[in-house]
Amino acid sequence: MHKIAITCALTGAGDTVGRSPHVPVTPQQIAADAIAAAEAGAAIVHIHVRDPETGAGARDPALFREAVAIIRASQTDVVLNLTAGMGGILHRPYEDPMQDGPNTDLVTSAERFRHVVELRPEICTIDCGSMNFGKEDVVVNRPRDLAWMAKRAQELGVKPELECFDLGQVQHGLDLIAAGLIDGRPLFQFVLGVAGGAPASPESMMALRSMLPPNAIWAAFGISRHEFPMVAQAALLGGHVRVGLEDNLWLEAGQLATNAQLVAKAVRILGELGFGIMSPADVRQQLGLKTFH
Repeated sequence: MHKIAITCALTGAGDTVGRSPHVPVTPQQIAADAIAAAEAGAAIVHIHVRDPETGAGARDPALFREAVAIIRASQTDVVLNLTAGMGGILHRPYEDPMQDGPNTDLVTSAERFRHVVELRPEICTIDCGSMNFGKEDVVVNRPRDLAWMAKRAQELGVKPELECFDLGQVQHGLDLIAAGLIDGRPLFQFVLGVAGGAPASPESMMALRSMLPPNAIWAAFGISRHEFPMVAQAALLGGHVRVGLEDNLWLEAGQLATNAQLVAKAVRILGELGFGIMSPADVRQQLGLKTFH
């Protein structure tokens, strides 16, 4: 049995703050959850930030800066994975499909990468394609923008996590590899169960995995009630796993979770299946990560 790396996606950008008191909002809360997730067994924390006043998803580098500074100052051993996904949302409400909605947030690739350039995490995510996201949103990631972000990450020495919601997005990731924009072993993350993307099923996961080159490292996760079935499925198929309040608010029926509780449950499930848990040092070695701080 191979060892499994657990990523904890701490908060995301979705409309979840009002549905659970455990979703971290401020940089201090996000950092505290990162530390708690690492102590529970997560080797990697995936970080979005939110507007402290409204709880809405944000991309202000100052918010990333504060959260990252607290985690680093704590000397917690965890791999930092910062999102570069914010800044690509086109929102058009059904009531007025000719007008952009208030949640539209379309900016340049350079703007989406400002915090990555400044903070030099070990990993950053690149969402590998445009897609419908639910009923009213479209996420815009043109191939030219993906190439720009991959090239910038390559120049910085930051490992891109190629986040794929469907088969066509895996192909975009393969195109980046073919263009020489991904150094070392490529890292893919499969997102399953989002409306507009691949369903959370063993068939979807196997189809996505079947496209990867032999040297690829991959992980997968399912959203909401699919989170823990996909933990087991990914491990059994040779991948790594992700849990966290970005993807799922519930520990079990009727019980809201914390990030640390979700990580602890994944550790238990993987242990009962006979898998070991990777440390941050294991992840750095497997992925050839560069640490800047």
